[in-house]
Amino acid sequence: MKNIKFRKTINPILYTMAILTLSACGSSGKLIKKKIAEEFTAQPLQSEEILTREDITHLPVPVQKYLIYTGAVGKVKPQNARIEFDAEMFQKPGASAMKAHSCQYNFFGNYTRIFFMKAGKMGIPFRARHIYSNQQATFIVRVAGLFNVVNIKGEDLTRAETVTVLNDMCVFVPGSFTDKRLSWKEIDSLTAEVTLTNGPYKVSARLLFNEKGELINFISDDRSAIQDDGTLKTYRWSTPVKDYIELDGRRIPSYGETIWHYPDGDFTYGRFSLKSIKYNVSQ
Repeated sequence: MKNIKFRKTINPILYTMAILTLSACGSSGKLIKKKIAEEFTAQPLQSEEILTREDITHLPVPVQKYLIYTGAVGKVKPQNARIEFDAEMFQKPGASAMKAHSCQYNFFGNYTRIFFMKAGKMGIPFRARHIYSNQQATFIVRVAGLFNVVNIKGEDLTRAETVTVLNDMCVFVPGSFTDKRLSWKEIDSLTAEVTLTNGPYKVSARLLFNEKGELINFISDDRSAIQDDGTLKTYRWSTPVKDYIELDGRRIPSYGETIWHYPDGDFTYGRFSLKSIKYNVSQ
C-alpha cells in the first residue's frame, strides 16, 4: 500500500472510529476553503444546457425512467453540486452511533469531490478531510485539532474514491448521466450497469430500480475498505437509498446507508440523512 501514514500511539478504539469516516466530507478549515475557491476558479459555470428526452435515448430503459421520475429531464444539466448530510457512523456492528455532519462539493467537468466531516464521540472531536481532484485522492482524519491519525493517498485510494464519485452522480446527480465518460448496459427492466472511466481509473456499479422509477440501490465490487493495518482491501459495497423528496423540482432520496459486504456478514457503517442540495452554485 502506497503513501500511508498512521499515528501509532492513538487508542485503538479512537483509531477505528476515525477510519470508519472514509466516506466523509467538508466545508470548513483553511485548506478546504482554499481548495473549494481554487476549484470554482478552475471550473467556472458555463452556459446552461437543458437535459432533453432526445439526450437520453441511448441510455438503458430503467435509467431513462429514473431520469424522468427524478425530474432531471427538462432541467439544467448539473455542472457542480453542494450537498450536506447529517450522519450516524458506526465503529462496529452493535456499537453506538457517532453523530456527524458532512458537506461536500462535486464538480463534473474535471471530476472533483471535496468532502469534510465533523464528528465526535466521548467528547473527542474528529475532522475528516477528503479531496478527489485531477485523478488523485487524499484522505486525512485529524483528532482534536492536534494530529492526524489517518493520512492516505495513492492509486488504491483513488480507485476506491472514483467509485464514490460515481455513487454521488447516480444517487444525487442523475442529470450528469449523458457524460461521455460513462458507459451503460441494460441488465433487465429494473437493473442497469454503469462504468465510469476517469483517466487510468475504470470502475463499475450495478443500479437497482423499483417499478416507480426510483433508484433503490447502488452496488459495486470496485471499492476498498481500510483495514486495521492501514492497507486497503476490496469488498462489495452498496448504498441502499429511499424516502425521495422534492427539492427545486427534482426528486432525490433523503436517506441512505453505506454497507460493506464482508465474508463474515454485512456491516452498515454509515446512515445519512440529506439536509440540503444545490446545483450549479457559484460558491
